[in-house]
Amino acid sequence: MKRILVILLLVALFVGAQLQAQEASKPRLRTWKDSTGQFSIQATFVRVNGDLVVLQGIDKKEITLPATKLSAADQQYVKSWLGTDSTFTNTIGMKLKLIPAGTFMMGSPVTEKDRKSNETQHEVIISKAFYMQTTEVTQGQWKALMGTEPWKGKPYVKEGPNNAATYASWNDAVAYCKKLSEKEGKTYRLPTEAEWEYACRAGTKTAWSFGDDEKALGDYAWYRENAWDMDEKYAHQVELKKPNAFGLHDMYGNVYEWCHDYFEEDYYKQSPAKDPTGPTSGADRVLRGGSWFYDSRTGARSAFRGWGDGGSRYGPGGGLGFRVVRELD
Repeated sequence: MKRILVILLLVALFVGAQLQAQEASKPRLRTWKDSTGQFSIQATFVRVNGDLVVLQGIDKKEITLPATKLSAADQQYVKSWLGTDSTFTNTIGMKLKLIPAGTFMMGSPVTEKDRKSNETQHEVIISKAFYMQTTEVTQGQWKALMGTEPWKGKPYVKEGPNNAATYASWNDAVAYCKKLSEKEGKTYRLPTEAEWEYACRAGTKTAWSFGDDEKALGDYAWYRENAWDMDEKYAHQVELKKPNAFGLHDMYGNVYEWCHDYFEEDYYKQSPAKDPTGPTSGADRVLRGGSWFYDSRTGARSAFRGWGDGGSRYGPGGGLGFRVVRELD
């Protein structure tokens, strides 16, 4: 009799555990927001129907919304439930994260402290998802592909396979992407300026992806106050700082990052809303994110726009680097 009771108890425990596991595996009630932050609703993810996301509200009624109108964080949530491979590592050890399509406000509001006149705020649509490297290209990743060390013997350098590669011109970065594309059989390239800011913001509208309080910047970035001023005058090891909501590290500080676009001071005033790729010509290329050489607001804000000669490897402190984007198949 005792044996039967024990067996029944074990069966009950097993069934209970299975039910708990099934319940945990279901999408849960959460707050959903649109890409402009104008509305929020409490709902549960149900399914995707073409380009539409179907949710179930607390009243059990279904709500259908265009996927591209959801916030970037909500689109990432949907992709995780659909089983989309949101992160992968390529053959030279680069980790890349899937960045969902979406709409965001590019540039800065007129109320943002220390904003520049070239940061005119405007709505931008990123119509296609893409993979972005979670860190800047490291010295080890550069050497593995190119077999060279452009930073060797230069000032303001700390060598190490996981330190961000520096003294890279825009031309060098493009050559790197071309060679990586040939090696991997996939299309690698520099991010457009719009893709870079979209990925940097990770669904936020504040000066930084973590908010408007610059006191927290040291948790996310190597910049003048915790690098140059501390006599650590070099690009640091990647991934030592916190990532943003998309899982991207060092979007602020460490090294200035090349983007695809030519730089134009007033480009935002005539930029197309959908997938802008910058002016068709120009003297300089866009740099984003600031570096260990710059302060918290000169470079290390989501909206700050830098620029440089695409053929030059010599930014302040040699802090010129990049991260790659891989297009979806």
